[in-house]
Amino acid sequence: MSTGELALAVVGHIEWVTFVLVDKMPMQGVISHGQRIKEHAAGGGAVAAVQMSKLSKHKVHFFTSLGKDEIGEKCAQELRSFGIEMHIAWRDTPTRRGISFVGKNGDRAITVIGERLEPCIKDSLKWDLLKNMDGVFITAGDAKTIQYCRKAKIVCATPRVKIISLNQANIRLDALIGSNLDPDEKNNLKALTAKPRFTIMTEGSRGGIIEPGGRYKAIVLTKKEIDSYGCGDSFAAGVTTGLAANWDITKAINLGANCGAECATRFGPYNKKKI
Repeated sequence: MSTGELALAVVGHIEWVTFVLVDKMPMQGVISHGQRIKEHAAGGGAVAAVQMSKLSKHKVHFFTSLGKDEIGEKCAQELRSFGIEMHIAWRDTPTRRGISFVGKNGDRAITVIGERLEPCIKDSLKWDLLKNMDGVFITAGDAKTIQYCRKAKIVCATPRVKIISLNQANIRLDALIGSNLDPDEKNNLKALTAKPRFTIMTEGSRGGIIEPGGRYKAIVLTKKEIDSYGCGDSFAAGVTTGLAANWDITKAINLGANCGAECATRFGPYNKKKI
């Protein structure tokens, strides 16, 4: 099946992120200088939704939560500009913000500010749409929401969802997609009770590991790596899309790796907006 014909959705979170290109990464007692700055509606859910919107001809549905504030409205407006169908649970809590410091080698250090807002099944959103989806990727949500996502053909998630929520949901994911370079994601896997069909842990330029399946190689970049922010979420969106298209895991990972590699070659997670 072609990815362009797929019905896809993301259930997850958004952060309004300020990206700052610095001459050296921030350290205690050291002054660094910003050389470039930009802002986007980002975070794992937003990045995955935008990436999926590039792969499918149909509108991607994004179930999320935002604060009823100016930043929340800006997030919704920008993501709609990419052609994403937004389903938003509005909260009185402020929209979360973040700062991503990007070094000359393309690596980044992220500071998030405020509570991560996430949708839950009690929110009056069009949850019934999920049962018609070919693929759903989850970055945030309560156990009941995760259970409801299982109505879709393919369901993948990041360990950042919270292992306790995944365990309470007690469903079998088609893929759990995380990073071996992130200690929190790597260590959390030990507490997961329901084993996914595939566990995929990325390792940047070294590729990554699939269980079952072993190691896979990274895509060799043809352009300079500028910013690694969003590469993992773009990878996960590609893998979810490939599995939703009934591709085998090797082909799905190759799509994800290409999505992640493309993301690494730009400052911030997005190119020019798709209106």
